[in-house]
Amino acid sequence: MKSVDLVIPCYNEERTLAASVEKLRAWCGEHLAAYRWRVVVADNASPDRTLEVAKELAALHPDDCAYIHLDRKGRGRALNRAWLESPADAMCYMDVDLSTDVAMITPLLAGVLEEGFDVAYGSRVSRDSDIERSLKREINSRGYIAFIKLLFWTKFADAQCGFKAMTHDAAQQLLPHVQDGEWFFDTELLIMAEKGGWKLKEVPVRWVEDPDTRVKFPQDIIKMASQLVKLRFRKMPRKRAGG
Repeated sequence: MKSVDLVIPCYNEERTLAASVEKLRAWCGEHLAAYRWRVVVADNASPDRTLEVAKELAALHPDDCAYIHLDRKGRGRALNRAWLESPADAMCYMDVDLSTDVAMITPLLAGVLEEGFDVAYGSRVSRDSDIERSLKREINSRGYIAFIKLLFWTKFADAQCGFKAMTHDAAQQLLPHVQDGEWFFDTELLIMAEKGGWKLKEVPVRWVEDPDTRVKFPQDIIKMASQLVKLRFRKMPRKRAGG
């Protein structure tokens, strides 16, 4: 039986974490019977009670719930560590608000565990996606992906949807090369994966915008644009045979 770790990176989420984990566990228990699964909370330096809540959940559900703690803030940093340390056949992650419908986990995992893809990513711009978000975020998102395509000639359609999965082998090869520990992590990962020869699967999603997003506009977009320019001149890793 193949195994999967479902990682929830979080920062200052003491109010929503327990409900989200319980909702995800309930769904997994009903729909992921074909896999061995566990939910992993990746707390990145939360000063509130997020870590305590994560510990309580792990104690309450020791068979399918775990946590890790980082002393430095950063979603990408938390994901990098959680995925590199994971013994599972595949790892995925979703935002703690579960803004992406958890039912989309099924095609996401099928891509990397059954269909031969190395990385699967949620896409909010697919024709088959059903999304609710503000015009401002729509314009920012499409402008950002257009800039990525201009610099790298990539084919993937959505870089920043908080919904991705990858195989254990792909993680071990790719993640040591991903330098960003914050919001640029997703973009850097997808660009390296596509340019390096890993197979990517696009998964349409049902997604509802969280008004309490931690992304800052336009500061974070400007920062990520500058990181794109720097990445353009870095050497990309290549997929090794058998990986």
